Parts: sequence; structure tokens; C-alpha cells
Amino acid sequence: MTTLWQNIQYKILRSGSKLNLLIGINIAVFLAVNIPAVIERLFFESNFIASHLNDYLSLPAYLPKLLTRFWTPFTYMFMHAGVLHILFNMLWLYWFGQIFEEYVGKKRTLGLYIMGGLAGALLFVLAFNTIPAFTHANAAYLSVMVGASASVMAIIVATATLLPDYTISLIFIGPVRLKWLALFFVIIDFLGITGLNAGGEMSHLGGALLGYVYIRQLQNGNDWIGNIDKLFRGRPKLKIVAKNTSKNPSALPRQEDVDVILDKISKSGYDSLSKQEKEILFRASNEG
Repeated sequence: MTTLWQNIQYKILRSGSKLNLLIGINIAVFLAVNIPAVIERLFFESNFIASHLNDYLSLPAYLPKLLTRFWTPFTYMFMHAGVLHILFNMLWLYWFGQIFEEYVGKKRTLGLYIMGGLAGALLFVLAFNTIPAFTHANAAYLSVMVGASASVMAIIVATATLLPDYTISLIFIGPVRLKWLALFFVIIDFLGITGLNAGGEMSHLGGALLGYVYIRQLQNGNDWIGNIDKLFRGRPKLKIVAKNTSKNPSALPRQEDVDVILDKISKSGYDSLSKQEKEILFRASNEG
């Protein structure tokens, strides 16, 4: 048991993968909310814990309430409505997150997850307060949202935009290219925005749009997540100037070279890269 717990701690805190950290946070929040809630219902026949936590951590569409719950655009993306909800979100996050981290590096996953969640929250609130189908029914007054789906959609679409011809095998379906899988999800979400889960579908589309735009900007040399990260990095106190211009095979590749390679992957696939380009991408991924 100790060894299992140590392995979990290593994967979440010390492996360097933000993907493991995100999954760990989601599972920890789900258990922290639901275990006490289940015990309360069993022994006290009350729903106080679940109702109050959902009230304070779920994202409301009603603007006056949102002003008093200003933290919910962040907290909602770590809340889930049930076991199947978190199970499928974490499975898709794990499958696509692994591919994303392999090609873009481990330090961008957390940033994209949060940005995708915020984009989903923005579109959800905006739609429920501006689109006539929702405003005429005063749908925003009672509508709330939970789940990591918008964040997961951002990572799914970002990965598919970066590697459109990357192929994975699905049970009962077989080999499927990422671009078709992502397109399928987007179409299903769009068709569902007039259904019972309109808010959830709307947030998925917001996350998907963010994931697509982020990768396009990254391919154009604008790394939103990297630029934000640089703002919080301390400046080095000592600069070393070397006159030796010989190439160091273990040196960190230039961002310009990485962007060119990422653009080539998006157009021609990973197999079109030369051995040298694959090596550059591998070093950038390990450092990123």
C-alpha cells in the first residue's frame, strides 16, 4: 500500500507531467466532495454538503449571482456531476493529453486546460445572457455548470489541429484520424446546444475554439502559454557569453525551429520529419 501511494505521489507531483497533476486534482476534488456527501445521505438523510458545495463551486450563468461567486469560472472545471461524468472526462484527457505532451511538451498542458475551461465558461455565460432562445426563457437564472469537458475539448482539438493525421484505434471502430474524431465531437456539441445540456455543449464549443486558435497561434510563433509563463520567471542574475559557436547537440532548440517543425507536422504528418527534425522536437519536448 505504501509503495502504491508513493507511486501515485511520484506520478502526480514529481514526474513533471501536468497531465497527471490535473487528473489527480480532479479525482481528489471529486472524492472530497462526494464521500462526505454520501455518508451524510446514508446516516443523516440530508443533502446539505452536496447542495452547498455545488452552490459555491459550480459556475452560474445568472450574472448577479456570478458576481458573488467570482471564483467559479476556475472551480467549476474541477467539479463533476457523477462517476461516469468524471470517468469519461479523465479518460479523454489522459488519451489526448499524452499525445499533446509528447509533441508540445509537459509545461503547456496545465495552461491550456485552464484557458480552455475559461473559454468554455465565457461562452456559456455569454450565450445564456444574449441569445434569444435562452434569454426569453430566463434560462440563466437557474442554470449552472460543472465539469472539465471544456478544458478537455481544448486539449482534444488542440492535439487534432497540431496532428490532424495522427491515427488512434478505437474499440469497435478501428483506426481513426484525430481530425475526424475532433470534428465529430464538435458537430455533436453544436447539434446539442438546443437540447437538455445546452450549457454544457456551449462550453465544449468554447473550449474547442480556444484549442484550435491556440495551436494556430503557436504555429505562427505566438505561444500564449509560454508568454504568460515567462512573466513569472525570474531574470537570471548571471549571463555567460560564449564565443564558441559550435553546435551543442544537447542544447535547447530555438523556438523558431520548433515552430517550423510543428507547422510541418500539421501539414504533412509526423512521418514527414527528418531524423534531425525528430531529434529537435524530442529535445524541445523534454525541456518544454
